[in-house]
Amino acid sequence: MVKYSKEPDNPTKSCKARGSDLRVHFKNTRETAFAIRKLPLAKAKRYLEDVLVHKQAIPFRRFCGGVGRTAQAKNRHSNGQGRWPVKSARFILDLLKNAESNAEMKGLDVDSLYVSHIQVNQAQKQRRRTYRAHGRINPYMSHPCHIELILSEREESVKKEPETQLATSKSKKSQALRSGASS
Repeated sequence: MVKYSKEPDNPTKSCKARGSDLRVHFKNTRETAFAIRKLPLAKAKRYLEDVLVHKQAIPFRRFCGGVGRTAQAKNRHSNGQGRWPVKSARFILDLLKNAESNAEMKGLDVDSLYVSHIQVNQAQKQRRRTYRAHGRINPYMSHPCHIELILSEREESVKKEPETQLATSKSKKSQALRSGASS
């Protein structure tokens, strides 16, 4: 069994998926993963499918040196820098589909799932070489990554009591304490 960096809060209401040594750029994949975290599953899948057809952009926040600006990214993040990393989106979309089928096997409600945790780590670089002038050789490395994600069911929020009932119950308690103190 593979260890995840974070265990879900409620393991019975969540499912996991991971990919190791995936041959896709680490930096692009990190930005793509950051864009879909905390999104509901259906919304995340639709967003990544829109990225594949260039309808929505992935905002680049950390690894944004030399990244051009686009109006699609400006809608999602203030710096306006964004791209459409198709290969990264495809890999993460495949992992989301895998996690969704894991959820169906566990008997979870697929409509209430959201991306509670997604993380991208650098994997070991793969080495090639490129030939330079004057007989020299330079490294030509690829930057693969590990991706892990956890989908969890949304917890049903408990409604708070109206203020009037809270005020009356407090006043009854305080009256009882006062009457007990006076006697």
